[in-house]
Amino acid sequence: MANSSWFDEAKFGVMIVWTPAAIPAFAPLFPSPEEWAEMSEEDAGTLLRDRLPFAEMYLNQLHIPTSAVAEHHAEYHPGTDYASFAEEFRNGVQRWNPEPWLDLFVAAGVKYVVLTVKHQDGFLLWPSSTPNPHRRNWQVERDVAGELAEAVRARGLEFGVLYSSGLDFTFAEPPAPEDYENLPPAIAENPDYLVYAEAHWRELVERYRPSVLWNDAGYPGDAGKLVSWYREQVPDGVVNDRFGPAPTGSEEQLADFATLEYQRDYQNDAPADRKWESCRGLGSSFGYNRMEHDESYLSPAELIHEFVDCVARGGNFLPAVGPTASGRIPWAQSTRLLTLGWWLRENGEAIYRTRPWLRATGTTGCGLDVRYTRSADAVHAIVLGTPATELVELDVSVDAGAEISLLGNAVAWEPGEGGVRVRLPEAPDEQVALVLRISPAEAVAG
Repeated sequence: MANSSWFDEAKFGVMIVWTPAAIPAFAPLFPSPEEWAEMSEEDAGTLLRDRLPFAEMYLNQLHIPTSAVAEHHAEYHPGTDYASFAEEFRNGVQRWNPEPWLDLFVAAGVKYVVLTVKHQDGFLLWPSSTPNPHRRNWQVERDVAGELAEAVRARGLEFGVLYSSGLDFTFAEPPAPEDYENLPPAIAENPDYLVYAEAHWRELVERYRPSVLWNDAGYPGDAGKLVSWYREQVPDGVVNDRFGPAPTGSEEQLADFATLEYQRDYQNDAPADRKWESCRGLGSSFGYNRMEHDESYLSPAELIHEFVDCVARGGNFLPAVGPTASGRIPWAQSTRLLTLGWWLRENGEAIYRTRPWLRATGTTGCGLDVRYTRSADAVHAIVLGTPATELVELDVSVDAGAEISLLGNAVAWEPGEGGVRVRLPEAPDEQVALVLRISPAEAVAG
């Protein structure tokens, strides 16, 4: 396993999903959680087949005659194929400037950036010396990956790459809707694709030395030697768990962290025995979807609360941005990240370099949820919402002589019937999450 302390301390990364699908930029919106919960298993399966909300999967969905994408394409792009989008995208990349991305990421408090260098459409975001044998000009001329890596590191952040190894629809055409479950094995049996994918991974590591190796959808062979070689090249690099299991008899684990996707029930879904990361779009899609509107994205409160819950339970948070074809990160996505960054300016000590406390959750006397984290010398009680009065009751016990503070200022407290009563200087203004720092950490018990 890698020496991945930087990854555990970082807590917050951003995934970039930028593909030729940003030209049509269409996917149907997903039902609300309430509507989804009421669906039958059959209806849910049909919806996932025909109304998949991921805009970056446009090429895949285009091959399903009953899909919303196929219907949209026939109406708005008749006679146009995906290769036309790829060519338009290649030309548009020449106008891209990485610096506004970095301005946004730094302001948001991001600590690492993971670029999707190849999604399931097979298009490459770097000028590879191993071009696609089935599609002409199926890569950028400009070194997007290299330029972004340089810009990311110039701002003191870590750089990673995401590559879809298990699914590439330029090597195996999208199958009939009912046969999708047989597609990954078909690719895995293609020896030419294994050589192709491994050549790409080695090229990416040698050129860009990514700090995160983020694989998607499985691997068409045994990735053990590849991962071992990567660890020799980048000793502090980390690997996600989508390469597949470690080879039989191997003493080394392939993965440094588990990957959760669009799973918000961290209490039940997050692994308790290993490091993990949660990824999701800021809306219902990873890539840019022009059908999304402000209400279809996470609200600032939902975003911050999910982030805090993730960190309190030991995870890292990796939301995705989907730039437009010209490389602009949409306003609705940017404002969400900036809101998170503004909150972190005051409360980052309760997030970065922390680890889970004795328990992740609690409740105030007035019924607000609390998430707990621990830093080297303090326990942080993150109240999700605005207390109604200046009196905040926490469900922890605190030794005499400990200090409780709000934004660096000590506040009065006293033992209470169910924990401690903290008296703020005044009733707080409305806010997404309020952080109370209790030190020293050893003075707090659950």
